Amino acid sequence: MNQTHHPPTGVVFNIMKYSTRDGPGLRTTVFLKGCPLACAWCHNPESQAYPPEMVFRENRCIGCGDCLKACPEGAISLSGGVIVRRADLCRQCGRCEQVCPAEARQAIGREMTVAEVMAEIRKDLPFYEQSGGGVTFSGGEPLARPEFLEALLAACKKEEIHTAVDTSGLAPFGVIDRLRPFIDLFLYDLKIMDDDAHRRYTGVSNQLILENLKKLNQAGARIWIRIPIIPGVNDHDANIEAAAAFLKALDKISYIMILPYHETGLEKYRLLGIPCPLPDTLRPDPERMERIVQIFQSLGFQVSLG
Repeated sequence: MNQTHHPPTGVVFNIMKYSTRDGPGLRTTVFLKGCPLACAWCHNPESQAYPPEMVFRENRCIGCGDCLKACPEGAISLSGGVIVRRADLCRQCGRCEQVCPAEARQAIGREMTVAEVMAEIRKDLPFYEQSGGGVTFSGGEPLARPEFLEALLAACKKEEIHTAVDTSGLAPFGVIDRLRPFIDLFLYDLKIMDDDAHRRYTGVSNQLILENLKKLNQAGARIWIRIPIIPGVNDHDANIEAAAAFLKALDKISYIMILPYHETGLEKYRLLGIPCPLPDTLRPDPERMERIVQIFQSLGFQVSLG
């Protein structure tokens, strides 16, 4: 019996135009939903769950009650004159978004085909050509949707569009190696060097991540390292010096991006109705950030901050 082959699809939660921080030149960054990590400082918490999610912007709500009537699960109710949603009952069906006249209910993420994503990417072709830019696939973790990502990368390469993948590196190396011929640049996140601390703040071990980075380096891949700096988590000297020593042993690493923590994710946690793991964390001290940059520059790395 013949089986019908269906082109892969994936859930995309944002397509950002004219990015200058996700690789060389002007870029279109495609954010795929779903991530095997749960970083305590994540500024895109809407990227972690794989399916679309509903958020409620109460400042837009006009109190019409249409969402209460539309919800098939009874997850939305009126309590003390305030509309509330029970997350344990909500199935993310999107009925409330469809009937909301004020767009207070919004679905984060929608399932898209390769053709739909490529149609958005092609709109920016002139900017890639003029700036030496291209497309960056980010997330979430884009490697968590390997079939969809591979189809997108292959489509881009067919049209000679520069490709980058922003990744935590948490995937079987066989997957990474299969995709590697389609990827011009890896933006590889290096978060915490101590494995116990990595487990505590991200939910997973860093052993596979570090091994994959070594293997990518040995394979001659082009890699830019991205290091988020989170006060009280990974900004101490022991972690920075361990990261610098690890990267110095990899002969293909030349460029490092130091990314200071920012609080933009706090409002997203509130909209999603989930607690923020690090609600009181502030942006790192500028002098400390400059010192971290100097540590990597002293070892011969080209470093950017911000």
